[in-house]
Amino acid sequence: MMKSKIEVDNFSFYYGDFRALDGITLTIPERMITALIGPSGCGKSTFLRAINRMNDTIDSARAEGTILLDGKNIYDPDVDVVELRQRVGMVFQRPNPFPQSIYDNVAFGPRVLNLSKIGELDDVIEESLKGAVLWDEVKDRLMDSALDLNPGQQQRLCIARAIAVKPEVILMDEPCSALDPVATLAVEELMRNLAEFYTIVIVTHNMQQAARASDFTGFFWLGRLIEFDVTSELFTKPNESLTEAYLTGRQG
Repeated sequence: MMKSKIEVDNFSFYYGDFRALDGITLTIPERMITALIGPSGCGKSTFLRAINRMNDTIDSARAEGTILLDGKNIYDPDVDVVELRQRVGMVFQRPNPFPQSIYDNVAFGPRVLNLSKIGELDDVIEESLKGAVLWDEVKDRLMDSALDLNPGQQQRLCIARAIAVKPEVILMDEPCSALDPVATLAVEELMRNLAEFYTIVIVTHNMQQAARASDFTGFFWLGRLIEFDVTSELFTKPNESLTEAYLTGRQG
């Protein structure tokens, strides 16, 4: 039986007077890949960042409604945002390795959060790099600068950095948009492997990628969730005419 990890109920989000998200309701299943599609400016990335409260850094931002993570509203006043972001990691659109060694990039989170005892960190680094299918490529140069890696390797390093703190959910904001087709397919294959252990939510403009890589897809339009369904159903038999128009290129 499929278990839900995140339950969103009538969630709206504002930047000042501008309503970026309007009454979003959906359930994100555990250990599956959920893709969010839609044209630029439709609220996909705002919604993604709302799941680990990254929008909190914007002074005029405010939320209404609920986002439940394992049944707990992440917008409750007693929620520890640092702990939340440990549980819900983020991988950004462009690879953003720190200007440090490969080792120190992956070690950053565990060190800050005091997650590893002395002597255990090497094991965490190896495990995380193996999880990101990068270990064999970098194991002999862990002290080299992360900036020397190619873009595809840098993005996998950022994924290794995210999983090093043992999250439960990984958010990916167009993680392949800056990558070539070969690196893109490598990251998609990695996502499929990671979905055995993590709940993954990905924003993508690439509808072929959503169709290939995800289990569920949500279609956003002007801040609203128009349709959410099993990916194969949404792409072949959409229920909403607007979804069909977007998928066929007649809208958006």
